[in-house]
Amino acid sequence: MSKPSYDPKNIKKIHAHLHSHLPSDPALRVKALETLLVNKGMVNPSNMDKWVEAYSEDVGPKRGAQVIARAWTDPAFRAQLMSDASAAVDAMGFSGPASGHLQAVENTDSLHNVVVCTLCSCYPFALLGMAPNWYKTAAYRSRVVREPRAVLAEFGVDLPADVAVKVWDSTAELRYIVIPQRPAHTEGLSVDELAKLVTRNAMIGTDRDLKAGA
Repeated sequence: MSKPSYDPKNIKKIHAHLHSHLPSDPALRVKALETLLVNKGMVNPSNMDKWVEAYSEDVGPKRGAQVIARAWTDPAFRAQLMSDASAAVDAMGFSGPASGHLQAVENTDSLHNVVVCTLCSCYPFALLGMAPNWYKTAAYRSRVVREPRAVLAEFGVDLPADVAVKVWDSTAELRYIVIPQRPAHTEGLSVDELAKLVTRNAMIGTDRDLKAGA
């Protein structure tokens, strides 16, 4: 019988291959916690799936997009949104956590707005869904205040020198939503069609030039 061979390089390769199929450590911890709660009968998996679906498909950024699209098409609503964003959102039936203290800020040809939370990651998730990971990083939270044009350029937003940048710092008491400019050549689109053009990043301010058909 031949003696089994041991190739450390091959073993290391196999080990790396197996671990490449595992979720990240945070995902593993979440999965372990979920399994424990399910096994103890404290969580119903179907209810959990419904919450995830609600935030990714219903709440998500789709509610915010509906708000923006209506503001583009309804001057009276836009005026209400600018003067009392919380009341305007409530009138659409979209009130909820993190939208009770909301201010809308509007992009123009000469102004671009971008939102950050320098202390943590305060965010109007009732309108925009869960905050993206980059929004919560220390790098974004510190750099966008010091060098907003450089950060925006990394998102593909290259602003001309004659466009001013305003950085809004969210807190637990006041959160912001950016009203992006309406894309050109969209006069015949319905509110629902317009809402499909609105991106989550545009409502944070790390996207600017929305386009029809994008």
